[in-house]
Amino acid sequence: MKPRLLVMDVDSTLITGEVIEMLAARAGSQELVAEITERAMRGEIDFAASLHERVATLAGLPVSVLDDVLAEVELTPGARELVAELQARGWAVGLVSGGFIEVVGPLAASLGITLTRANALEVTDGVLTGRVTGAVVDRAAKAVALADYAAASGVALEDTVAIGDGANDLDMLAAAGFGIAFNAKPVVAAQADAVVEERLDAVLALEPFAR
Repeated sequence: MKPRLLVMDVDSTLITGEVIEMLAARAGSQELVAEITERAMRGEIDFAASLHERVATLAGLPVSVLDDVLAEVELTPGARELVAELQARGWAVGLVSGGFIEVVGPLAASLGITLTRANALEVTDGVLTGRVTGAVVDRAAKAVALADYAAASGVALEDTVAIGDGANDLDMLAAAGFGIAFNAKPVVAAQADAVVEERLDAVLALEPFAR
């Protein structure tokens, strides 16, 4: 069987919530951040600009909140089963997130996933500065990550599958051989090859995963 690759979004796809909102709850800015996140995921505002605006509200939080949030993260029902099944079949699995590597990295490691890309929060003297370091992982960067993972795994782009829920995932879903909208915003569901809801491992019933 040909090698295959699955690349997934993280927030509201692999996990049930939005890490930025979980952090914002500790900064007293959850309502504002949730509203901005919703608009960004619907594609109404630029993702990079929205990320900078949301992260700015986190300034002053101790870096220890990242461990607290990681402990609260819940995998989407069926996520662990999907990853385990595909790894057993010899698929490569990657994560690419507009969230934060400080949470995505340990989460990926717990699932045996080594292909990861996400934003990094700037920390000075043990506190968040309210800024990210490096280029923002936006919708274009997600498509680049998919191509990079495919090349690293020796997989042709037409043999890749991508799963996401928001407008930030649209380029990645379009670039993949098969794009799946999971619990997705209408703009994403309208452009995906398939739409899946509730359990993530329900995607296994779709054609790309046929043995």
